[in-house]
Amino acid sequence: MILRATKDGWFEYGPTPDKLTRVRCALGKNGLVAAEDKREGDGASPVGHWPIRRALFRPDRLARPHTRLVIDPTQPEDGWCDSPEDSAYNRPVRLPYAASCETLQRQDELYDIVVILGHNDDPPVPGLGSAIFLHCAKPGYPPTLGCVALAKEDLIDVLCKVSPGDRLEITV
Repeated sequence: MILRATKDGWFEYGPTPDKLTRVRCALGKNGLVAAEDKREGDGASPVGHWPIRRALFRPDRLARPHTRLVIDPTQPEDGWCDSPEDSAYNRPVRLPYAASCETLQRQDELYDIVVILGHNDDPPVPGLGSAIFLHCAKPGYPPTLGCVALAKEDLIDVLCKVSPGDRLEITV
């Protein structure tokens, strides 16, 4: 499966180069950065091929999306640590949590569906970026803090087509 986000705000996906679906996407507010130059809080999306690890969905807002990926419902106490000084850096945590972290059940709809990408996770290196996800976009596709964001309907369609072992490419 081809999954590709490009710096000009397009996301392509499909089984072969001649059968790609092309939809809008949002990327980091500070553009793209080489993976080795990615830093926590820089607002840039890391260039590279990132394995798709698993997915999460918000069960109080939508039914479990169909996918071949492991997909789990989020709970109100689910978070993701973004504190480079913490031993749980770039890992899921339970809220409340003492170190800085993101809440996975947000008030807005951005994390109604989250696809966890294998960026800086094997093992996490403190400060090289955390919580790089494929998630739902805000209306109008404003930039993210480094993630890739799609319209919810497009993300649901992507989930129907991806398989374990697929990789998402972020490219110039």
